Amino acid sequence: MKLVGLLPPNYICFRCGIPGHHIKNCPSTWDKSFAPRKRMRKCAGIPRSFLVEVDDPDRKGVMMDSSGKYVIPIMNAEAYAIRKKEKPPFSPQNEPSSSSSSDPVPAALLCLICKDLLTDAVMIPCCSTSYCDECIRTCLLESDGHLCPTCRQSDVSPDALTANTVLRHVRPSALFLLVDHLLHLHFRTIS
Repeated sequence: MKLVGLLPPNYICFRCGIPGHHIKNCPSTWDKSFAPRKRMRKCAGIPRSFLVEVDDPDRKGVMMDSSGKYVIPIMNAEAYAIRKKEKPPFSPQNEPSSSSSSDPVPAALLCLICKDLLTDAVMIPCCSTSYCDECIRTCLLESDGHLCPTCRQSDVSPDALTANTVLRHVRPSALFLLVDHLLHLHFRTIS
């Protein structure tokens, strides 16, 4: 493209910001130490009521309005003031907690002695209640007359305990579903 004729009086060089010459004829073109002028965005289409005037042209998100003043949208000014940072999408802190940990544990899965999830579940022969193996053995041995903590039957031997294979072999996540299903069946047969 050839330049023919004079430049308009309001033309400013886009490279150096000095009026009087075209960008193709800019004297700073061959100067290696010259840093090109930062281009300023125009705020066309944004209502003036949504803009806030700022003094610093190097501020983040700054634009120039039609009168030559530096402005920034109000929403951007609030966001830059808060400086909220988004977390990376695959960071380990963002892993959602499992639904089973947020739900309350059904009472049928808790040991009546330690009030924790059943570990090495065993059933006592007198009332078929499930306990942790270690909890019920300790309770029977420490009580006078080997009393069952649930039905209070005496002379219950720790050797008579039977492993609750259903509760032992089910994964903890599926354990909740199993108990829920069994309770549903139990209440359906009652009614």
